[in-house]
Amino acid sequence: MSLEEIIQTRRSVRAFLDTPVDENLLRDILKIASYAPSGTNIQPWKVYVVSGNKRDEIVRAVSNEVDQAFRQPETAVNHQPPFDYYPQEWISPYIDRRRQNGWALYGLLGIQKGDKEKMHQQHLRNYCFFDAPVGLFFTTHRVMGHGAKMDIAMLMQNIMLTAHDKGLGTCAQAAWNAYHDMVLPLLGANQDEILIAAMALGYPDANAVVNTMKPVREDVEQFTVFLS
Repeated sequence: MSLEEIIQTRRSVRAFLDTPVDENLLRDILKIASYAPSGTNIQPWKVYVVSGNKRDEIVRAVSNEVDQAFRQPETAVNHQPPFDYYPQEWISPYIDRRRQNGWALYGLLGIQKGDKEKMHQQHLRNYCFFDAPVGLFFTTHRVMGHGAKMDIAMLMQNIMLTAHDKGLGTCAQAAWNAYHDMVLPLLGANQDEILIAAMALGYPDANAVVNTMKPVREDVEQFTVFLS
């Protein structure tokens, strides 16, 4: 594929095959992705790649906690993200796009508005990496500013595009952030690290209806101001 095709056909994959991903392939993807730009070349990222028993350990621990928070909402306050990914108060047009995306996803899955149990089960899919055999966690040092998050986002984009080019699928995930207090110790991370995001990676399940979703993109004229 051309670079244009790679960018335009990449999708967030939410159903994966259990086919293992070769570690050498993962190393190649990370090596290529490491050429992402960063402010003054500080490269403020650290990446934890989990598979096998370690992946399963993290999935079990966090999934149980998420399920408990659903059954006993008062326990949800025990886990808070280290920073706000989404705004405290939504405004248009962003809330409209969010709702459109959410109902498009639920529509494909046959989840009706108000069906909290099915919504919860779909939400839980985040915490098993949508069955992907590989999970990635991205951290940086706590002293780093907002620029480090931007740098890590560019690294993640490189990973997603490179993986897609090699026949793999990915899904960037902020859902794990609320459980950073559980995840970081299980990774053996230092206390001076902060979790920025996670990512599911593996071979897409081509037969899964959820992977047919194609989010709507705004026209260039809607988000660009040309000045001369």
